[in-house]
Amino acid sequence: MTYQPVVPFSGFAGWRFLSRTMETQQAAFAASTENQRLDSYFRETIGQIDTAQALVDDRRLLGVALGAFGLDADIGNKYFIRKVLEEGSLDRTTLANKLSDKSYLALTTAFGFGDYSVPRTKLSTFADEILTKFQTREFEVAVGEVDNDLRMAMSLQRDLPELAAKDMSEAAKWYTIIGSPSLSRVFQTALNLPHSVGALDVDQQREIYTSKAQRVYGTSDPAELSRPETLEVLTRDYLLRAQLSSMTSVSSQNVALSLLQNAGAQGLSLRL
Repeated sequence: MTYQPVVPFSGFAGWRFLSRTMETQQAAFAASTENQRLDSYFRETIGQIDTAQALVDDRRLLGVALGAFGLDADIGNKYFIRKVLEEGSLDRTTLANKLSDKSYLALTTAFGFGDYSVPRTKLSTFADEILTKFQTREFEVAVGEVDNDLRMAMSLQRDLPELAAKDMSEAAKWYTIIGSPSLSRVFQTALNLPHSVGALDVDQQREIYTSKAQRVYGTSDPAELSRPETLEVLTRDYLLRAQLSSMTSVSSQNVALSLLQNAGAQGLSLRL
């Protein structure tokens, strides 16, 4: 039986409860029969994989590989994933480097099929590395099935500090945030930006994000935003605004339903 995370509240209250029980719940999730079987299979098999083709031909291994980087939806795109893996990451012209979603770059870098004569699947620590990422991501997916806003909050805790620690310019980090489906969604909501901002030129988007972040949080540096105290405020703002938006949407739907029902009742009385 698949473990279902316990989240009795929505919004920031739900986040505080989840944070307090995270370690226990993640352990219970990892200990489920389904996850244990997949864990054992991956450990026993991944060291035998020498090529990208061999990986994509094994659906269970591929599921773990993609799940570890939040790319579960690509499980059926075998040709595309094989191309990403075979081209690697070292050449700036490779497909993974051209894609705006840098999850593909992280995937091909981790496996090393296109970068080294001997892939990283041969490392003794490789199975632990990928399975740790996989279990973390899959727990987020399970939480998302209960409350997707909490899933976004969890991904923020992982992705923003990782991005902040990278050796790249502040502008490059913002381009990465804009190109990340989860990070861009969190920042748009927390900064109260309209969804239409995503249709603008990427340089215009960066100017809007950085300007608003500076006004709201006193800094536009992702490294500063990832500091624990600021990250907590950013997470709270996202969850509160997401909850408010959800409540407003439900309220609007109720008003529309009420108007339709009243209109229907009036039409019926007229016909009578």
